[in-house]
Amino acid sequence: MNYLLSCTLLLPFVSSLILGLLINMKKCQNETFYSKFTCAVFFLNIISFSCLLVSNLSQDMHELLQSPDRSNSGLFALVADTYSTILAVFYCVLILLISVFSRRYLHRDPGYFRFYFFLNVFGAGVQTVLMASSLSLLMIGWEAVGIASAMLISFFFERSKPVEHGLRAFFTYRFCDVGFVFALLLLHSDNLSPAFNFNFTNSWQTLALPSDPMIALLVGLGLVLAAAGKSAQLPFSGWLPRAMEGPTPSSAIFYGAISVHLGAFLLLRCAPLIEQSLLLKIIIIAIALATALHSTLTGRVQTDIKSSLAYASLTQVSVIWIEIALGFYTLALVHMIGHAALRSLQILKSPSALHDHQHLEEALGSQIPSKAQHIETLIPMPLQRWLYRHSLDRGFAEAIIFNWVFRPIKKLLHHIEWLDQKWISLINRTPNNPRA
Repeated sequence: MNYLLSCTLLLPFVSSLILGLLINMKKCQNETFYSKFTCAVFFLNIISFSCLLVSNLSQDMHELLQSPDRSNSGLFALVADTYSTILAVFYCVLILLISVFSRRYLHRDPGYFRFYFFLNVFGAGVQTVLMASSLSLLMIGWEAVGIASAMLISFFFERSKPVEHGLRAFFTYRFCDVGFVFALLLLHSDNLSPAFNFNFTNSWQTLALPSDPMIALLVGLGLVLAAAGKSAQLPFSGWLPRAMEGPTPSSAIFYGAISVHLGAFLLLRCAPLIEQSLLLKIIIIAIALATALHSTLTGRVQTDIKSSLAYASLTQVSVIWIEIALGFYTLALVHMIGHAALRSLQILKSPSALHDHQHLEEALGSQIPSKAQHIETLIPMPLQRWLYRHSLDRGFAEAIIFNWVFRPIKKLLHHIEWLDQKWISLINRTPNNPRA
């Protein structure tokens, strides 16, 4: 089983390398080969992870499946516990279905081969996140997912907006991943292991609880910051609706099914930190409640189906965060799987939403009655107008971040550049300089 786990994880990395080399050398420019090759890779992964899951359910749950290439620090150790294996099987099924769907959806698109390359990179990153037995290895997969996500948002780079939105998502990931690095530095500086173990539960491995409550709190806050960026929680929600600029298949698999749930999976891995700190629980619940309210109101005023589905995904992910903070870990896992399946289907069907709506009205013989009017009956009209303006501006969160975060940083960088130019001018005027 050790070698099976290692080979299963390496398979999408090898397939990404092969497709990348073929694209770079402009060899085998055959759409059928790329799609069938990707389908074969993830079909083999489904079989492998299913075998690991059966082995987990039939053997002792405490067995740690390690890679034969494990280093002394445990950086390349792998784990196939119950929760991660269930998610791995399900996510591989979704990626396989997206591969089959995209074969016709992206037929003759100039970026067809590029899409399948990044889909393999994404699959490799997701499997690394799920199978990593330490935060150090998990971060490698975490970054691979972020890079593939940004590249597919800017898939249609002929237009400026997709590129801008891809860069926005990329910068949001980079900013929030500072929390991930901060957590790792704290653990290593305090001589604590970033490896996972079964001390907290028998179903999945979690991060060991530091003995110092302050270190535990700071590590937890860093990981919550990283998870908030990946799951698009406030105040980092602005990139998610813009991510829908990418192809519909990548929107379904990234922002409806898998990528947005990786933040919740990271919280599951650090569950002991959440259990130990009441303050951390309160912070997670407060962020999730604010995000759920924001996405519910903002989603009601969206004029396109994909943006509405993006905010609907955001609401459900916020609920999953609350479930994790309250200790309902199995419920959160079931919720992640159910929501991923539903939202993927809805986003894949979004291009034909108007067509389906017209067919439904023809079958009913009348217009479909309005739904979800309960909020309007409870809120007075003046407050409704304010909420409508608030929702149209997406809660003013982006304006606040731009004015209070990015603009000061931009000014600081301009001042640094000015000082750098002054310093260069001063050096060029020195007598020892032959140009002087």
